Amino acid sequence: MSARVLDGKALAAQVKQEVAARVTAVKAKGVAPCLAVVLVGDDPASAVYVKSKTKDARECGIEAFDHRLPADVSQATLLALVAKLGADPAVHGILVQLPLPRHLDSDQVIEAIPPHKDVDGLHPDNLGRVAQGRPRFVACTPQGCMRLLALAGVQLAGANAVVLGRSVLVGKPVALLLTSANATVTLCHSKTRNLAEVVASADVVVAAIGKAELVRGSWIKPGAVVIDVGSNRMPDGKLIGDVEFAAAAERASAITPVPGGVGPMTRACLLENTVLAAERS
Repeated sequence: MSARVLDGKALAAQVKQEVAARVTAVKAKGVAPCLAVVLVGDDPASAVYVKSKTKDARECGIEAFDHRLPADVSQATLLALVAKLGADPAVHGILVQLPLPRHLDSDQVIEAIPPHKDVDGLHPDNLGRVAQGRPRFVACTPQGCMRLLALAGVQLAGANAVVLGRSVLVGKPVALLLTSANATVTLCHSKTRNLAEVVASADVVVAAIGKAELVRGSWIKPGAVVIDVGSNRMPDGKLIGDVEFAAAAERASAITPVPGGVGPMTRACLLENTVLAAERS
């Protein structure tokens, strides 16, 4: 068996078209959707992400502004900027690019974003609403994973889903969303025993653990659907996922590639959240 490769780029292009149509409709009502992106320091990967996010936004008709702060900025100065953007009625979405330099408290910064402008979906209020099954905003990467599972045509109700990684960014919210979709969810992490056996029982595998090819192809149950959130830069510059792709694709029914799977969907879901914030305003 050779797995169907789930094309995140094509699905993201479709989502962007939908977002552009919604932007046109909300502008007709006199609201111009606006995204403010805050970038601290000059981490090259973060700078690339921010550039691509603002480019995507503008392509959909969303106004996007970068606010760049030096790496040694104080917590107070960063919080003051977030408060200013939070109070600005012209700004609908605020995204603070993570990770922040180590001297800054990212939890405090995220909590300072008004929940109705938290288009990254990371505010405790928004994560709590996901846990309750009544989300305001769903974090972009988990939302992208769910859209890719829908693309694969997975019947989630009653399915055994295994999530690797328990981060607040991906693992925990994905586990909550899968639970809300009536899957039976096992959340794995570095202390999980017999990981290979646990993964082998899964109809759906979401790998978000941040270790290159940790999940071996031989672990995948024949016919399972694999969503690989991993993005690991190798010494030769190549980007690979958390799953051994070629071997897993021999056994899975559908699998996301790295790159070109979850990444484009994360960016598309940010645009979706931003236009949603503008619609609600």
